[in-house]
Amino acid sequence: MQYRTLLSIATPVREGDSVGALVEGRINGLPAGLGEPVYDKFSARLAYAMLSINAAKGFDYGLGFKAAAMSGSEYHDLQNPDFTFRTNHDGGIQGGITNGEEIYFRVAFKPIPSVRYDRETIDFEGNPVVMKGSDRNDLCVAPRVLPVVEAMAAMVAMDFWLMV
Repeated sequence: MQYRTLLSIATPVREGDSVGALVEGRINGLPAGLGEPVYDKFSARLAYAMLSINAAKGFDYGLGFKAAAMSGSEYHDLQNPDFTFRTNHDGGIQGGITNGEEIYFRVAFKPIPSVRYDRETIDFEGNPVVMKGSDRNDLCVAPRVLPVVEAMAAMVAMDFWLMV
């Protein structure tokens, strides 16, 4: 299994601000046939695992949200006579079941709300206060979340592998 940061990092609005990240994960070497077509889809369990990670705000696999702007003829994955695929728009999962191709997915993470400069907020009584910024805050979750994404994907894959 491998992972990489696909798109991270917008330019901070000001010095000491934080940014979000879009992390892409890839799983290679899984056989076709893992998952179920309705209640225990591989894609649903992978999404469940990724969205349970703190700061995760979005998930897609294959062409994901880009597919909404495509026609069926553009999106259709073409198959070879040996049952492999010439394209992998589905990201290695069709109908909730792995198809033997590389599984690829993306997880969007929000910016860390704690920033390195003072911010206005309220206290428990609703009175305005200033929250002091700290240099101890990370500017982005990406460096810390990469091994978490990898571990969660591995657990989902192994759970299905053990059911075979």
